[in-house]
Amino acid sequence: MEVEDTKSSGLSRKGFLAKGTLAAFGALLGAKIVFGENLPAELPPIGLADKDIPVGLKGKHPELTVLNDKPWNIETPPHLLDDDVTPADKFFVRNNGQMPASPQVATWTLTIGGESVVKKVSFTIADLKAKFKAYTYQLMIECGGNGRKEYDPPTSGLQWSLGGLGCAKWTGVRLKDVLASVGVKSDAVYIGYRSKDTHLSGESGKDVISRGIPMSKAMEDETLIAWAMNGVDIPLANGHPLRLVVGGWPGSVSGKWLSEILVRNKVHDGAKMSGHSYRMPRYPVAPGTTVPDELLDIIESMPVKSMITYPATGATFSRSRMLEVRGHAWAGDLMVAKMEVSIDFGATWQTCELLPPANRLSWQRWKAKIKFPEQGYYEVWARATDSKGIAQPMVVPGWNPGGYLNNATHRIAVMVTA
Repeated sequence: MEVEDTKSSGLSRKGFLAKGTLAAFGALLGAKIVFGENLPAELPPIGLADKDIPVGLKGKHPELTVLNDKPWNIETPPHLLDDDVTPADKFFVRNNGQMPASPQVATWTLTIGGESVVKKVSFTIADLKAKFKAYTYQLMIECGGNGRKEYDPPTSGLQWSLGGLGCAKWTGVRLKDVLASVGVKSDAVYIGYRSKDTHLSGESGKDVISRGIPMSKAMEDETLIAWAMNGVDIPLANGHPLRLVVGGWPGSVSGKWLSEILVRNKVHDGAKMSGHSYRMPRYPVAPGTTVPDELLDIIESMPVKSMITYPATGATFSRSRMLEVRGHAWAGDLMVAKMEVSIDFGATWQTCELLPPANRLSWQRWKAKIKFPEQGYYEVWARATDSKGIAQPMVVPGWNPGGYLNNATHRIAVMVTA
C-alpha cells in the first residue's frame, strides 16, 4: 500500500468549518468525500490534520513526536503502535522533572514506610529479586491527559494528541507481596510513592510528583514493582532502574525512579494529588467553567478506548482491494467486549474480530476487512465497547478543566482510487 502525506493548505481542522463546505473540503483533499453528508459539523475531515515534526531522544524511535524536552515528553504516532507488545523505543515518555543522572542498580534502595506500615524496611533491587517471586504481565499504561489537544477551549497541560500510551511486558515483584512481608496495619487506605527525579528548579528535597492509589488497587496481582521492560532493563526515560506499574489507571500513578512507598492511613497528599491534577468534575460542566476543588474527584480506572494502528492516516489504495485495518482496544480495569469500525462517519458500523487480552489489564488486538463502494476520500472510525456496555463517544466527550480522559473514536483518512 502506498502511503502519502495529506496537506493542510494552512487551514486548521478546528478553524475551517466556518469557511467551507463539503465541496471545498473535497477540493482540498483532491477527491469526493464519500458519505460526507453524515460528517458531524464539529468534525472537519481528519485528512486535513497538520503533521508535527519530531525531534529525537537517544534510544527512542526517530518518528516519535516530542512535545517538549525540558522535561522530556514524547508521544508515539498511532501507526508506530502496531506491535502486539510495545517496544521500548516506541514507548511514550511522560516526565515531570529531570531524570536522575546515571542511577546505580547495585546501590539503589526502595524503602517501605508510612503511618500504616508495621515495620519500616529498605530493600535493594538484589533483595527484591532474591526474596520475592518475580512475575511478568503485559500492562496498559496511558497518560490521563492523552487526547487533551482536542478539547476546546484548550486546557492547560501538555497538548497530547493520541500517542501518550503503550502496552509493554513488565517484570518485577508484586507490590502486595512486599507489603505483606513488612506488615500493613488495619487502618491502611492508600499507598503513595516517592521518586528520585528532581524538580526543574533544581531545588533539592522537593517532590516533582508523588501520587498514589487505594489499597484495593495496590493489592491486585498485576500491580508491580518492576525492573524490566520486555525482558531487559527499563530505559532510563521510562523509569530505570525501578518503577511502579499500575495497569488500567492513569500513567501518573505508575511512579518512575521509585525510591519509597508510603502506606497511608488517609488518601495520599503528595505532589499532584490535589487541585485539578488528575481529577475530574463530579458533574458535567460547561466548557471553560472554573470548577471548585471540592467538586473534583481523583481519576481511577481509565475509560474504554481504541486506536487504529494500520494503515497510517493518509493511505492511498485501489478500490479493487479490501482494506485490512487493525488496531488495539482497552478499557481500564475492564475488558473490551465489542469493537466496530465505520466508513460513513458513524451512520453504520461493522463488527470487528476482537482477540482476548494477553492477561488482565492488557490491550486487545482487533482487525477487520473493509470494502469501499466507490472511489474518493473516506474516514475509518474505530469504536470500542467495554464489558459494562459503555461505548466510546463519536466526538470529544465533556470538557473538563484538566483536559483529561478524551476517549473519542479514533479516525484515519484514506484515499480510494479507481
